[in-house]
Amino acid sequence: MSSKTIWTPANIVTCARVVLVPFWLLLAQLLGVSLVDSLSTPGFKLGAFLVFIVYVVISLTDKLDGYLARSRNEVTTFGKFLDPIADKLAVVVALFVLLEWHMVSPWVLLVIVAREFLVSGLRMVVASKGVVIAASSLGKWKTATTMVAICGLLFLPSIPGGMIQDVFVLFSIFNTFMWVAVVLTAWSGIDYFVKSWQYIAEV
Repeated sequence: MSSKTIWTPANIVTCARVVLVPFWLLLAQLLGVSLVDSLSTPGFKLGAFLVFIVYVVISLTDKLDGYLARSRNEVTTFGKFLDPIADKLAVVVALFVLLEWHMVSPWVLLVIVAREFLVSGLRMVVASKGVVIAASSLGKWKTATTMVAICGLLFLPSIPGGMIQDVFVLFSIFNTFMWVAVVLTAWSGIDYFVKSWQYIAEV
């Protein structure tokens, strides 16, 4: 009988990330505040800061499970299936919260979600033909930039309301990061589409 199991440390971390996402959403609804509301409230917002910290933990677990899987040589099919789902869940839920707080444009969500639908569909098509298209460095840059932008924007509501000018500067910086992430997201989606074209164009 094989001693192998899907419950490797890496997969446990990935499952924990999936569980943490709805917990974080509840926390954001209970303790989070929009940027506009936070600017009218003096003092440091501990609840908003806690929302930020928990999301940073969720973000870091993405790196942790990948490191554990590779370093322990425990890459599993279950992990390959669940890890990208956990990543997308964390990003999309956070973007919906930021959209509700009027901190991101609906176009950001449209591009990011549309890209995920496109790439997921293409992967299924090319996989059915026995082909695996390797992820490009664009995808890694897209993910890193998106997480920096989200974490930065989530941090802003915790800043004391009197620091309006500083908040405005930081918002401009992280909003720029978000639009860079949108461009990289669209670019990586187009790149994947081009690489997949010969397989989806077959008759």
